[in-house]
Amino acid sequence: MSLTIPGPESMAAAHALVDEHLFGPIAAELSIQHVEYEAELRRWYVRFGCDGRDATTIYFDLHQRTLRYEVYFLPAPEDEARLPALHAWLLRRNHDLYGARFSLGPDGDVYLTGRVALEHLTTEELDRIIGVLFDLTERWFQAVVTLAYR
Repeated sequence: MSLTIPGPESMAAAHALVDEHLFGPIAAELSIQHVEYEAELRRWYVRFGCDGRDATTIYFDLHQRTLRYEVYFLPAPEDEARLPALHAWLLRRNHDLYGARFSLGPDGDVYLTGRVALEHLTTEELDRIIGVLFDLTERWFQAVVTLAYR
């Protein structure tokens, strides 16, 4: 088994693939509200409309070996008594998830996160990632709001 370490050329190729796909076919989709790129961070933003909330934004961050992605899902509940049930529910969901997982940020906020190795990055993989994040947001947002705040 050999380890292939991506060089600058593979990172440049990944950048071109992500940029062209997000600003091309993805931006043309009806559910997509906005696509943006922030060069200083090597970060793309893809904002899409949802049924259960106004909109959701996917953050794509290009790193030397991976493309990391995340969705800010929900702020941490102020009522700490709700945290054990919420955390248990999120961990149960993670058991069956593919392509993304629920995680807690440093401030306790809930995120959907994942990453893909650059050698596995294709336009089909980007489409799958966006689809998974859209589906998980649509499927679980209201349930998590109920657990955290009601």
